[in-house]
Amino acid sequence: MKKTWFLNFSLFFLQIFTSSNALDVTQFGAVGDGVTDDSQAFLKAWEAVCSGTGDGQFVVPAGMTFMLQPLKFQGSCKSTPVFVQMLGKLVAPSKGNWKGDKDQWILFTDIEGLVIEGDGEINGQGSSWWEHKGSRPTALKFRSCNNLRLSGLTHLDSPMAHIHISECNYVTISSLRINAPESSPNTDGIDVGASSNVVIQDCIIATGDDCIAINSGTSNIHISGIDCGPGHGISIGSLGKDGETATVENVCVQNCNFRGTMNGARIKTWQGGSGYARMITFNGITLDNVENPIIIDQFYNGGDSDNAKDRKSSAVEVSKVVFSNFIGTSKSEYGVDFRCSERVPCTEIFLRDMKIETASSGSGQVAQGQCLNVRGASTIAVPGLECLELSTDMFSSAQLLEQTCMSAQSVQPRTTTQPMQDPIWVFQSRGKQLRVYNIAILVSFISLVTYILAR
Repeated sequence: MKKTWFLNFSLFFLQIFTSSNALDVTQFGAVGDGVTDDSQAFLKAWEAVCSGTGDGQFVVPAGMTFMLQPLKFQGSCKSTPVFVQMLGKLVAPSKGNWKGDKDQWILFTDIEGLVIEGDGEINGQGSSWWEHKGSRPTALKFRSCNNLRLSGLTHLDSPMAHIHISECNYVTISSLRINAPESSPNTDGIDVGASSNVVIQDCIIATGDDCIAINSGTSNIHISGIDCGPGHGISIGSLGKDGETATVENVCVQNCNFRGTMNGARIKTWQGGSGYARMITFNGITLDNVENPIIIDQFYNGGDSDNAKDRKSSAVEVSKVVFSNFIGTSKSEYGVDFRCSERVPCTEIFLRDMKIETASSGSGQVAQGQCLNVRGASTIAVPGLECLELSTDMFSSAQLLEQTCMSAQSVQPRTTTQPMQDPIWVFQSRGKQLRVYNIAILVSFISLVTYILAR
């Protein structure tokens, strides 16, 4: 009897220090059978969490599949941070059953300190859309969400781009799996635009378009540990369409693998645009049968550069770009392809420490390189380019860019509000949770229970 009393008291003690009032969507009527429309239940749960109920924690439970129509999760919220624990599955309606906004399926907007983590799945059911010539929705969009953290989820078959980040500052995206068929059109993995201080790391991405695309208005982007393929590689752009003034700067891409992709490291801009793409580093890249391993294309024309018109018009200026430590194979004969504008040539373009061979030769044949209106330098680069000087004298700025890239640290929010740390131990059952963040509390609890049971 005494042991039972002490054990109950110990559990009560632990609950006082670690209990969570996290809100489970099933508490608000979500059915989770994959057929019933659970949209309203999700919105009710969000309104409660955003208003300050439930310790700012929103739970999508494991073992259940929730069908959702297009939804907008609106801030600002009284709870900061807002923690979304994604353990179950979300599925979109098919095109024929779609109701509402066709710009995106799920939108999070104006939320400070949003954390979405878990091993759940987001399935955009995109196959019914891919032959559709009109507008198609992005699966998951974040707009004006500063101090955003997204981790652990699996994203499948978006009608268009899987994840879009817009007007966000301080973002960390990690350990995602993104998958769509190679034939699926415009199914980018992660698109980033009008955002700054973004880290994307340790993701596996296989899609029908860019694994990652960095668009205008972005700065301070760090991408690492990406396994890309199939897909169109990691791209800066496209930039400057319809006369746009585009800006991209301080982008670091390092320690990434490209497997069977159409492109590897790519910068693409339209004729007639203006602005700049500068201070960009691609370092430590492994290539496996990549169609276009390294490409700068200032005549991008929706993928039809050869037919681009008015080649002497204005262009987005591309400068201070480093390609270093590339190794692997090219599916085509060209490992490096630089096509730049006569009026606004590419400047300070650097190649170093690379060895790209053709995959088809089977005998280690060196891939070729071609260039137009490019100025810069190369050293220990295979293939080498006649348009680039074989010199080390011009590499001071390249070395500075590389050092900055390699020493870049994970993004940290500037505000005092940090996203919720990961618990060291969790017990959960349909929204009722014990979440322990302090090792001392957990050790004390275990010691107390062990002592009581041993008596």
